Amino acid sequence: MQVAVAGLGTIGRTLARRLADGVPGLTLSGVAARDEEKARGWLDEEGIEVPIVALDDLPDHADLAVECAPAAVLEQICRPMLNAGKQVMVLSCGALLPRPDLVDLAKQNGGRIMVPTGGLLGLDAVAAAAEGTIHSVQMTTRKPPSGLAGAPHLVKNNISVEGLNAPKLVFSGTARAAAVGFPANVNVAAALALAGIGPDRTMIDIYADPTKTRNCHTIEVEADSARFTLSIENVPSENPKTGRIVALSVIATLRKLTAPLRVGT
Repeated sequence: MQVAVAGLGTIGRTLARRLADGVPGLTLSGVAARDEEKARGWLDEEGIEVPIVALDDLPDHADLAVECAPAAVLEQICRPMLNAGKQVMVLSCGALLPRPDLVDLAKQNGGRIMVPTGGLLGLDAVAAAAEGTIHSVQMTTRKPPSGLAGAPHLVKNNISVEGLNAPKLVFSGTARAAAVGFPANVNVAAALALAGIGPDRTMIDIYADPTKTRNCHTIEVEADSARFTLSIENVPSENPKTGRIVALSVIATLRKLTAPLRVGT
């Protein structure tokens, strides 16, 4: 399978390195980057020999494109691939919530959108519970203040997270609203919503917590089949807004596509 990486930030670089080193059944066939000169310099430094391609040309180079870019360019990555009946793995899944037409486009052309587990856990259990009846899903996220700084919700409401000496609740509401207010921070909430009962019934509280050095998420699910609580503490990557486990989740998901043994839903 030919795989292209769209975006060479922290996650995209990790993914490109791992694919270039070799993942059975997968080949890194190209990358897309906003700053082509910078991208070429990094690729040369890493000894990775692949073309840098425009977003519109991704279908000519790949069977699957992994979106590792800002949410603002999601459509520019997805539409060419889905129009060609190909696959896209979306990390900025919060940007999918207001764009159900992309799912329709995938269905119409035989393409597919995949959302990896990312910085969350237990989506298998949530998806299984959704085959029955889920009564409620509550998520609580606690991040170091630096991981939330600059989020649109904080800017719009003039909420400061500087100089905190105690946890501060900065948002309480639906996953849909959280995806708008924190587009770079809580894609996990969107993934949870897509796996379960949707973005308008999935609730989330977000804390800026100076006592935390990791991105912490707790999920409580009440369903007719089970009641469960899931907690994870993710080590931040070079980009404090995302955890190291996100890139590893993408690689694990990619491995499943061609592996002779697949574990998990």
